[in-house]
Amino acid sequence: MSEHDALLVDLDGTVYRGPDAIEGAVETLEALRATATVSYVTNNASRGPDEVAGHLRDLGLTLDTDAVVTSAQAGAAVVAEQVEAGAKVLVVGTEALAEEIRLVGLEPVRAEDDAPVAVVQGHSPDTGWRILAEAALALNRGAVWVACNVDPTLPNERGLLPGNGSMVAVLRTACAREPMVAGKPAAPLLAQAIARVGAQRPLVVGDRLDTDIAGAHSVDAESLLVLTGVSTAAGLLAAPAGQRPTYLGADLRVLTGDLAATAVADGDTGGFTARREGGELVLEGDGDDTTAALRALCRAAWASGEEWTGVRADGTPAEKMISALGLDPA
Repeated sequence: MSEHDALLVDLDGTVYRGPDAIEGAVETLEALRATATVSYVTNNASRGPDEVAGHLRDLGLTLDTDAVVTSAQAGAAVVAEQVEAGAKVLVVGTEALAEEIRLVGLEPVRAEDDAPVAVVQGHSPDTGWRILAEAALALNRGAVWVACNVDPTLPNERGLLPGNGSMVAVLRTACAREPMVAGKPAAPLLAQAIARVGAQRPLVVGDRLDTDIAGAHSVDAESLLVLTGVSTAAGLLAAPAGQRPTYLGADLRVLTGDLAATAVADGDTGGFTARREGGELVLEGDGDDTTAALRALCRAAWASGEEWTGVRADGTPAEKMISALGLDPA
């Protein structure tokens, strides 16, 4: 972390899964507080920053509420830039999102009959047809539309659940419109987090290529992908340039070691090398670090613009790595 003055850490799938901390996350983040500012930046708009901070403290983390930046806050800020002070905003989401709308000087409402000039949409496990219908009426009348995030899924301890992006898709289909997006991968949420701590060299950390890592690219920041949540080895190998991380680790514990060794472009590959043979990626070498083997495969996969069609092992150690990474031939 010597090259970075702030850590912008995702939550779902990175620090915790469901209510429980991921192994090593709390100890790592507590250790890093001595050398860098640690902020928690979440696309989940269902809870207020005070509730999120309370959950993190219950897990054993030390932080002030200001260390939490949510997509609800970013969404409210984006709405406030689009409408006049005091304007009515239809809220599709929790009361925490409604409170953020109040805090930026706007009036939250829940019905189209109240003539809202904007719609703000964030995740809520209670979102149903009736509030989506109210939002559709407002959007078809021309209201401004801001989505706190467009994550299609939300990880928890049971698996992947529908995220806010899946609910956004309902209104996209019904209204043939596209929302402005406040959360990752769009820039507003991370830009707000960076500005709050005055960071010059932030490191964005998360488990999703399409939100956390793409979001880092949107604010020209370096990034670390951890394999504790949504994105997989296969997804990483196929990632377009705008979703490729600077660093790769199994989990947050890589932050207390030699971070440079985890750089995908020129970090440690643990004795493994990879090459292309036709459309295949071929891994060879010997070692026991799956993320090191994955870094070697990434270099081969990203070396040209051509798509790869499969992954093959040259030798038993490489075969074990491919299996551990879930890259076995179908």
